[in-house]
Amino acid sequence: MSDCIFCKIVEGTIPSFKVYEDDKVLAYLDINPFSPGHTLVIPKVHAANLLECGDEGLGTLIAAVRKVAAHLKTALPCDGFNILQNNGEAAGQTVRHIHFHIIPRYEGGGCEFAPHQGDMAELAALAERVRMA
Repeated sequence: MSDCIFCKIVEGTIPSFKVYEDDKVLAYLDINPFSPGHTLVIPKVHAANLLECGDEGLGTLIAAVRKVAAHLKTALPCDGFNILQNNGEAAGQTVRHIHFHIIPRYEGGGCEFAPHQGDMAELAALAERVRMA
C-alpha cells in the first residue's frame, strides 16, 4: 500500500532499526518506545488489522513475535515483556498495518494495568452474546 508508513519501512524507503527480518516478517525498534527495546513486528504484506490478516500470515507473524521476544529477553535482558496488538483507532491503532508491539518490562518499571472486579451477571450476558455472534 503506497501511503502506508510500515509498507515504506518494508520497502526500505523509510529507515528503521531492524532487529529481525525474514521473507515474510520484519521487526524493528519503535522510535517512540514505551521502554528500552520496544519492538514492532509486522508482516511484509499489507493487512490493515487482525481481522484482515489471513490465518497463515497471522501464524507466521506470531511465530516471529515469539522469536523476537526471546531474543530481546536474552539481549537486554528484561524481566518480562508485554505483547500488544491494537485494532482500530478507538483501540489506539495509529498505523493501519497490523503490527505487534513487544514491550520489554523491568522490575519497578511502571506501566501497570489496573483490572477491576467485573459484574458476574454482565459477564455471563456478554459471554452469551459473543458465543452467539
